[in-house]
Amino acid sequence: MAIAPQTRERIERLVNDSHVVLFMKGTREAPQCGFSMQVVRLLDQLLPSYETVDVLSDPSIRDGIKEYSEWPTIPQLYVGGEFLGGCDIVKEMYGNGELHEALGVPSQGPILPKVSLSDTAAEAFRSAQKRADYKDVRIGIDARFQYSLGFGPSQPGDVVVEVSGFRLLLDPDSARRADGMRIDAEITPQGPKLAIQNPNEPKVGSITATELKDVLASGQSVQLIDVRTPEERDQALIQGSRLLDEETFHALLELSKDTLLVFHCHSGGRSQRAAQEFAQLGFTRVLNLEGGIDAWSREVDPSVPRY
Repeated sequence: MAIAPQTRERIERLVNDSHVVLFMKGTREAPQCGFSMQVVRLLDQLLPSYETVDVLSDPSIRDGIKEYSEWPTIPQLYVGGEFLGGCDIVKEMYGNGELHEALGVPSQGPILPKVSLSDTAAEAFRSAQKRADYKDVRIGIDARFQYSLGFGPSQPGDVVVEVSGFRLLLDPDSARRADGMRIDAEITPQGPKLAIQNPNEPKVGSITATELKDVLASGQSVQLIDVRTPEERDQALIQGSRLLDEETFHALLELSKDTLLVFHCHSGGRSQRAAQEFAQLGFTRVLNLEGGIDAWSREVDPSVPRY
């Protein structure tokens, strides 16, 4: 059955508006089928950010994408406007390195990372191991440096690290992100709480209001990004800043990864989280304004209202 013109137009817009788009059942955070979950897990290993389209929420897209791609199943992955394939093809491409190439992610051979466990972490693992079905510890680190730890079976291609009497299993991408990682544990009344120190995590720097004033006065190129709500921005703003809306977000993604980005909110908390997200996206010069616009008003420009 032919796709309705309006549905085809919507699909073409979805495919072309983002470099990587996955049509799937559910969302990235909550896949609703095993095949979609498998592709999400592979993409998460390689990319901190990509678009997903939940076909379950729109029957016209669910049926239309199959006609559009001439492919009968979901999920479906598009990169650069081109259809790559479904779950089995994406898994095969991941295994042979073709997916890395298509996504512009370097494909390197596996490395044996150096990982250390504190005595308290090792004791916590031993205690949990007694209740587990498997004895090996699986560690996953995705492209956003989100961690998963648990006991599980080995899988093809795993990198095995032996430390403190444990076998740690990591997929090759996680292994590269784990080199130099240390796992510690804090004993609390609710049980042990793991703490991970990883030197490979993207770092966010800080900048004071007076330092930002000097940077702006110097004339050097900088993107000053306001992560507050439009209502807050109506009350007070720093001249030259941009509101972080959807348009600005996508515009920033087109910039060189060495662009200087400075994020601010009211007092520094929300902007720290936004800055961390952009560091995870590969930007190398990311700063957070200490004290936010409140500090700017107090230390630099008292004409900016405080609230």
